[in-house]
Parts: sequence; C-alpha cells; structure tokens
Amino acid sequence: LRRSIVPTAWFLAVVAISLLSAPGLAGDAVGSQADAGTPCETIDVFVRQGCPHCAEAKQYLASMQSRHPELVINFFDVASDTTARQRLFELSAAHGISRPGVPAFEQCGDFSVGFSAGAGTPELLEARVTGAQPADTGRIDTPFGEFSVKDLGLPAFTLIMGLIDGFNPCAMWVLLFLLSILVNVRDRTRILLIAGTFVIVSGLVYFAFMAAWLNLFLLAGFARWIQILLGLIAIGIGLVHVKDFILPGKGLSLSIPEAAKPGLYVRTRAVLQARNLVLALLSVTTLAFMVNVVELLCTAGLPALYTQILSQYGLSTPQYYGYLALYNLAYIFDDAVMVTIAVVTLRKHKLQQGEGRWLKLVSGLVVITLGALLLFAPHWLF
Repeated sequence: LRRSIVPTAWFLAVVAISLLSAPGLAGDAVGSQADAGTPCETIDVFVRQGCPHCAEAKQYLASMQSRHPELVINFFDVASDTTARQRLFELSAAHGISRPGVPAFEQCGDFSVGFSAGAGTPELLEARVTGAQPADTGRIDTPFGEFSVKDLGLPAFTLIMGLIDGFNPCAMWVLLFLLSILVNVRDRTRILLIAGTFVIVSGLVYFAFMAAWLNLFLLAGFARWIQILLGLIAIGIGLVHVKDFILPGKGLSLSIPEAAKPGLYVRTRAVLQARNLVLALLSVTTLAFMVNVVELLCTAGLPALYTQILSQYGLSTPQYYGYLALYNLAYIFDDAVMVTIAVVTLRKHKLQQGEGRWLKLVSGLVVITLGALLLFAPHWLF
C-alpha cells in the first residue's frame, strides 16, 4: 500500500486541489476582464428566478446604479426567455466557458460568470463602469492559480459532507467484516493490498455514481421544482434513518437487504480463499463494486443532495470533478483509517448494532437538515 495506494491518494489530492484552485471557484468571476481606462455604461445581466447569487447581484447592482445614474442595466431571465438563454450560451462559448451559469455579466464586449463579494466580483463590475483598475480583493496566489479566502466555504462543505457520508454503516459493515477475516492471514502486506484495493475501488465506484448525479442535475438545468422534489425525498430518507435508530429492524429500512448478505459473505470469504494475490485482488474488486451497487439506497441521500447543491455553482467541468474527487477522498478517509488500524494491530472489530444505529441517526439528521434547507432556505447553501 505504501508503494501504490498512498501515492494514488496523494495524486488524487493534488489533482483535486489544483482543479479547485483554478479561477471560477464558487461564484468567482470567469471570463474576460475589461482593460483599465475604458469606462462602460451598459451592463447586460443574465439571471434566473430563484437563483440566490442572482438576487445578491441585483441588490449590489441597484446600489451601484445609485452611485452611477448614467449606468444602464438590462436584466434577462434565462429560464423564461429562450433568446436570452441562447445568447448566454453563445457568449459563454465565445469566452471559453464550457458550462454557462448565472448570474452572468456582459459589459461592452467583456463577459464574466458568477457573483461573489469575497472573489471580488463587485470590484470588477465597478471597475468596468468607471474604467479604473480593480482593487485587490484579498486573493492568494498559489502554484495552482488564485484562491480567495472566502471561497474556502465550498471546499470545507465538501470535506464535511464527504466525511459524514463515509461514516455510513452499510459500507463500514462490509469493510470491517472483510478486515475481520483478513487479520487471520497475519500478513500485513497482503492485508494492506487487499483491503486498500477494496477502499480505492469503492471510492472510484462512488465517484462514478456521484458524477452521474451531477450530470443529471446539470442537464436538468436551473429548475426550482427539482430542489423541492429532492428536498422532500431527502427528508423522507432522513426520517427512515432516524426510524432505524429508534426502531431498528422494524418497518422500512434503507440498509443492505438481509437477502443480499449471504452472497456478500460468500464473496468476502472467497477473497481469503483465492489461490494467489492476483485472484484475491480481482475478487475484492468485484466485491467492492457489488457492495456499492447494493448499498445505493443506503447512501443515496447525501451524494444526491451534495451534487444538486454543487450543480448550482457556475464552475468549469474540471472544477466540478475536482470537487467530486475531494468529496470522495473525504468519503474513503475513515475506511483508510480502519484499514491502517487493522494492519497495525492485527485485531478484529465488527460493527455492532448500537454503533450502526448512531451512525444512522447522524446521517439521518444531516440529510433532513439539508433537505429542509433546499425547501425553505436554498440561499443558505449556494
């Protein structure tokens, strides 16, 4: 693992950081900037109903217009105006922006997407109107690009959601059962390779699963009804998890079905019985894939909520996938810790029912909270 898995984790971490550090993070302005000394008195603003960043932009633009009475501001709702939506797509393509977003601003040939006070969007808009040089907005230069301190909100949210999602009893149950069998081998290198492969494959399958969610939401576009529907589903999933804490084993549950467990037991033991390491790694890869497919209902709540929230930020394609990579690094962190403990101590530990119930409760409460925010206060999330 030290020779293969750890370098892989470092590589994913560096890729995630470099993607997230690129311009355009979390509402940052993306696009061309006006040259200093060329005032512009007309702004075309592309917005949509229900967009919290659009509302923030409108509020700032109103104050800016009071300071500059000569300024003409034209608003276009891309949700109801197909001509405006097509123009937004054309402007985005012309300025190298792969995924159009709102709010977007066109000023005398200059174009940018996103509104964030911490990223300096107000200063940029003001500078285009007056022809002045934008003031320094507290951005940090890194080898990966510019980074705003305020922009750390979305990365921190991503890490927290990934960590919470990682502590789900469905995935933990299988991994701990696998480790309880592997420690009998008493070969740390073999345990490390087999269990590490399980963790990495699980992370990759989960990444693909979340990428599918993300692309579905990006394809659906800016629709408030999707947020309402997802919020209601999330609250329902969260209530089932809370029920599992209060009344375990009774009624509807989103855990791994009992009917599926015997087959997982057999495949887990097959890993240990494999004649050589290559067969063992192939067996554990198959097991990891099956476990993640079987447990989709158990874990669907948080990744669906997170990717819907992520889709509302006007990011580039590499940045979207960078956030998914960051989420999944956090998702497999607890699994990596459990593997490390098992390898160092060579001791068994199975997930007890009480521990699983508490994990269900925490997951349920988080999903209910996010679902409620999507329903009643989506601006707190974007």
